[in-house]
Amino acid sequence: MVRRLVRPLAALTAVALPTAFVGLVDPNAPGHYPTCPFLQLTGWWCPGCGGLRCVHALTRGDVLTAAHDNLLVVVLALGLAVLWSGWLVRSVRGAGGRPGWWPRMSRRRAWALALVLLVFTALRNLPVGAGLAPPGV
Repeated sequence: MVRRLVRPLAALTAVALPTAFVGLVDPNAPGHYPTCPFLQLTGWWCPGCGGLRCVHALTRGDVLTAAHDNLLVVVLALGLAVLWSGWLVRSVRGAGGRPGWWPRMSRRRAWALALVLLVFTALRNLPVGAGLAPPGV
């Protein structure tokens, strides 16, 4: 059974290590992380702006601050946690190694994801969506 858990646990480790680093090294303190190049060039918040502060808040259990820093990252993290949990359960049951358990990225889903990113980016840069913009950057 341990052999079946190698892939999901390796994926967890690959996500947990950088997450732990962001949890330990506060993105709110200046000098630790570079400024977003998209923000520097355009003055607009990209879909990832505030993501490091969001992850930092999540490592502290502060979901409200995390959602205020970057709601999209919170939603995506929740979705990935659900998918990973399903993978782990399937692996324990002996079906985790089969291809096809992960949702396929069809052309329609790729366009839908691109549209969500575009709308999120536009909204957080307009006065109507100011609550989606990361605070104090």
